[in-house]
Amino acid sequence: MTLSDLLITDTDALKAFCDRQKGVPFVTVDTEFLREKTFWPQVCLIQVGGPQEAVCIDPLAEGLDLTPLFGLMRDRSILKVFHAARQDLEIFHNLMGDIPAPLFDTQVAAMVCGFGDSVGYETLVNKLAKAHIDKSMRFTDWARRPLSDQQVRYALSDVTHLRLVYEKLARRLESTGRADWLNEEMAFLTDTANYRVDPMEAWRRIKTRTKTPRFLGIVKALAEWREVEAQTRDIPRQRMLRDETLLEIAAHAPTTAEQLERTRGFSKGQAEGRMGQAILDAVARGKQMPMEDLPEPQDRKEIPAGVGPITDLLKVLLKMRCEEHDVAQKLVASSEDLEAIAMDDNADVMAMKGWRREIFGDDAIALKYGRLALCLSKDGKRVEAVEIED
Repeated sequence: MTLSDLLITDTDALKAFCDRQKGVPFVTVDTEFLREKTFWPQVCLIQVGGPQEAVCIDPLAEGLDLTPLFGLMRDRSILKVFHAARQDLEIFHNLMGDIPAPLFDTQVAAMVCGFGDSVGYETLVNKLAKAHIDKSMRFTDWARRPLSDQQVRYALSDVTHLRLVYEKLARRLESTGRADWLNEEMAFLTDTANYRVDPMEAWRRIKTRTKTPRFLGIVKALAEWREVEAQTRDIPRQRMLRDETLLEIAAHAPTTAEQLERTRGFSKGQAEGRMGQAILDAVARGKQMPMEDLPEPQDRKEIPAGVGPITDLLKVLLKMRCEEHDVAQKLVASSEDLEAIAMDDNADVMAMKGWRREIFGDDAIALKYGRLALCLSKDGKRVEAVEIED
């Protein structure tokens, strides 16, 4: 097929392709994007593959209306297959205000099927599709036009190989009865709340050792201003105002342009200009914030004596159970989950809910209270869990 057959640049061709996908059981989807110089991801290419054909859609093409694609992504009779979907879903949420559904993420499915933590696309293609990915275009400039035939064919491989990867993983999930395990993860991924950017919560991304409420109030006001400004101007947060500069401003809480100018890395022109005044206004808002609205310090909980060894035991149990059930440890419990369980039998963590509790959580509690013991097998080659009678 020629480049013109594989690359869609006009609305009529896009509508015709999407119409041809009506009634198919699934489509595979991927995107190419840049975000080094922007706040929002700059979508450069969207690849979609049905069971019989695959195309690249050029969102930068003049006059192209993506509405037919959005209709396809919202069609709940068609499964949308992604690999490591989080960033792609963020892009679609920004474009169409919604999340493609229903969803199948092959990276998560592979973790459920025992391929390890955060398994890469190339690994799955090698193991399941018995194919190799051409790496020559990995660092290409997807924003430059015109796209070459090599670029388009490389991009298409991200959705053509994905068909077979999906089909094989779906069969494994069916044969092992773990489809519901994946569905729990997909429910989280398709929750639009995960993709909303709330400027009032932006301060939580900033790491600081100073925990006084008033200081954090100024940080919150500055972070909210930066978030809104960065979104409006579509530039990265750090290019708008670096975290370390923001923290220094919060620490000194300047009230005049002259004081602001003394901030390291801040020029006189910036201090005396519109940006300087906006920063001084944000500092003032932080200073005047009512006590009840000030952020509460997110201090790490004090770890009681004895919790460390319990957590270490839970780590051994987790590794054992995940090996037995052939599922990635990262998917079952994090280090923070284990620490929480060590401190609290009723810890509100995913490891104590649903299928995770069945394969690990209940045993974790049993281990804590001596109803389960860990010991070496008779041949000394593996660790075993032994139930202890009262």
